[in-house]
Formats: sequence, C-alpha cells, structure tokens
Amino acid sequence: MTNKIYFNVILPGILITILMGLTACTSTSTKKGTVGIERQQLLLVSEAEMVNGGRLAYASVLKEAAQTKTLNTNSVLVQRVRRIANRLIPQTAVFRNDAPNWDWEVNVIQSDQLNAWCMPGGKIAFYTGIIEKLKLTDAEIAAIMGHEMAHALREHGRERASEQTLTQVGLTALSIFTGVQGPALDAAAMALQVTLTLPNSRTHEVEADRMGVELAARAGYNPYAAIQVWQKMDQASKGGRTPELLSTHPSHSSRIKDLNTYAKRVEPLFNATLKTSRQR
Repeated sequence: MTNKIYFNVILPGILITILMGLTACTSTSTKKGTVGIERQQLLLVSEAEMVNGGRLAYASVLKEAAQTKTLNTNSVLVQRVRRIANRLIPQTAVFRNDAPNWDWEVNVIQSDQLNAWCMPGGKIAFYTGIIEKLKLTDAEIAAIMGHEMAHALREHGRERASEQTLTQVGLTALSIFTGVQGPALDAAAMALQVTLTLPNSRTHEVEADRMGVELAARAGYNPYAAIQVWQKMDQASKGGRTPELLSTHPSHSSRIKDLNTYAKRVEPLFNATLKTSRQR
C-alpha cells in the first residue's frame, strides 16, 4: 500500500516538475488579428530548425514530382494558384511582421488527392484533385490556401514537433522512475499522445480556419467561400467520416458553424477591400 501511494503521488509530482520546466519554454510571435487568436504555445524546437526542415522536405517533394512528371503540368492552373497566393502573402503581416518576406513558394502537383499544405517557412503545394474534383472558385482556393498558410504563420508544425519531444521526455522519465518497458510503455506512449496531440490538433485546425478567413477577406476574397469549401468536402467524404470524438480534426458541421461566425466577423474587412479596389 505504501509503494502504491508513492507511485500515485510522488512519481506524478516528479513528472509534473519535469514537464512544467519544459512547458515554461512557451512563446509566439503571432499577432491576434481581427479573429483574436491568442494562446500560449509549447515551442521547444527552434524556428530555424523547422524552417530548414521544411525547405529540405519541400525540395524532396518537388524532386519526386518532377521525376514522375507530376509537377506543374498545367501552366494555367499553376498561374491561377500563384496569382491567388500573391494576393494573400502581403496580408500575412497582420499576423506576423516578418511573414511577407518569407521565402514563399507555390507549386501544383498532379494528384487525385483532395489535399493542399504549407510547410514551415511558407512552402505551399496544391494537388490538382482538390481543385478539379471540388470545382473550386478562386475564393474557395483562397480559403484553403489561407488556412494552410495560417498553419505556418502560427507555427503549428513547430508546436507539434515540440509536443513529440515532450512526449519522449515524459516516457523516458516514466521508464526511469518505474522501470516500465515493453507493451506497458507503449500504452503509456499512446495515452500521452492522445492527451497532448488530439485536442491540440483540433485547436490548430480551428485557429487555421479563423486566420484563413481573415487572410482571404483582407485579400478581397469572400470569406464565406470557406463555408462552401467544407460543404463540398462534406459531400465528397460522405460515408467515410470519422466521429469527431475520435478524430484529430473538428467535424465538418462544427467547423462550418464556427466559420459562419468568423466569416461574419471579418466581412467588414472584405467589404473595405472591395471598396478600396473600386476607388482605384
């Protein structure tokens, strides 16, 4: 009984001390914007390390796409996507002063996947499948691109990498203090990952949705197009969706509801941009 009390009380106290020491290393250079994104982040991995990693990974993806002749095969589509990016990139200053000067890059990969992404440092890829299968308008492409850019602006990749570092430290401490190994340690790893990663990933998606509609609105794209994107995604994924409780992403219905709220919040920015463009 004494030993049981020791492991239930003293050991967690030791682990909490270790984890608190790491989680104290939190900071972010992202500004709130009109959508009001404000949250402390765990950033143990350096920004330079993440940006360099993104650059190398992106180069590898482009090399493979070039070798398989799937890189930028439709020049009209490539120019269309890059034109939208060029309108969005200057707006990133609302969230980060340095972001407009990042080494942004945008390419299109021939693939049936409904996917697009932005690596740390601003390396963007769109797959033809998401544009062609969903018949995306420019405003809908801007909504998706703004969302993906927001992940990079908010340094979500860096945060996830830091969470993985924290998980490994926690597991090492658990193993040292308890002698737990094998399947039991695997179970502990799963528990830590679910606790740390699952809710934070949902948080990342919500933040990216909200920041994305602001970027789009400031660039002169209707922010309500983001809702249309997820309505299309909902139709495209009927029958294969994971319940929100078990998913790292919010359900389509919950994010559509949230996007309605935030599209309305940034609508004045969109209207102001349209008014300014008409006066030129």
